[in-house]
Amino acid sequence: MQTIAGPFRAAEALDAKALTLRELRRFHRAVYPGVWTPRGVELSAIDRARAAWLWSGRRGVLAGLSASALLGAKWIDPDVPAELVHTNRRAPQLISVHSDTLLPAEIQQTRGLPVTTPARTAFDLGRRLDFTTAIQRIDALMNATDVKVDDVWSVLAQHGGVRGLRQLTSLLDLVDGGSESPYESLTRILLVRNGFPRPQTQVRVCDGDGYVVARLDMGWPEYRVGVDFDGAHHWTDPKQRSKDIERYARLPELGWIDVRVTSSMLHNNPRVILDRVGQALMARGYPRTW
Repeated sequence: MQTIAGPFRAAEALDAKALTLRELRRFHRAVYPGVWTPRGVELSAIDRARAAWLWSGRRGVLAGLSASALLGAKWIDPDVPAELVHTNRRAPQLISVHSDTLLPAEIQQTRGLPVTTPARTAFDLGRRLDFTTAIQRIDALMNATDVKVDDVWSVLAQHGGVRGLRQLTSLLDLVDGGSESPYESLTRILLVRNGFPRPQTQVRVCDGDGYVVARLDMGWPEYRVGVDFDGAHHWTDPKQRSKDIERYARLPELGWIDVRVTSSMLHNNPRVILDRVGQALMARGYPRTW
């Protein structure tokens, strides 16, 4: 059995006699017109991005969520459409083509593929996605790269008049690369949009000897109030669970109030989160402003 790993252009493989037409059809499947991959192999977001680039005849530039995946951002579903800046707007399903103008400095090579730079990628995500999703995606990109808000503002200065700038400028004040999951971003957005002071992310709590006892998802060190999102790994990983039990026991000893948040609370009863955080801050002397 002869197979080729990863997305490839069928015509090139056949011309190079890397496989036969029978092997192509029996052991591979078409992802996009002319682009194939082994049967039974699930594509990652990076695989899908590469396949889309091959479909473009190696002429497109990967952008948006495809660029984010290649730049190391997490939480990107492999089934979302790949994104390209390309001249051919008649794309097949699961490829989104944009006709943007890219400056030379906004393109880089990553994993052997042309992608938009982190700053340009954040610029595009902030314009195209809905407000909350854009913040979550930019948070993840900032967490994976060294891109800063000022870098995105520099890109914006070169592209006045394009669509989505009003939303982009409003959300840049809310992004934070310290968030390590979309739910952490969602929790922070909920708090800030309801009038709470902006929390610091990844807060280190130390004991009297300077030893780091815990690292909280977000909080206000001056008031010793923290907020932690309990993801699935907190419940399914025994080692993580043991660490959580220990640190949650130590936090009150060190004068901290830690409000724990779950996905169910965020989706079904966010008022509980707001009330608990508000009560904790007021107990520490913060004047109510929300």
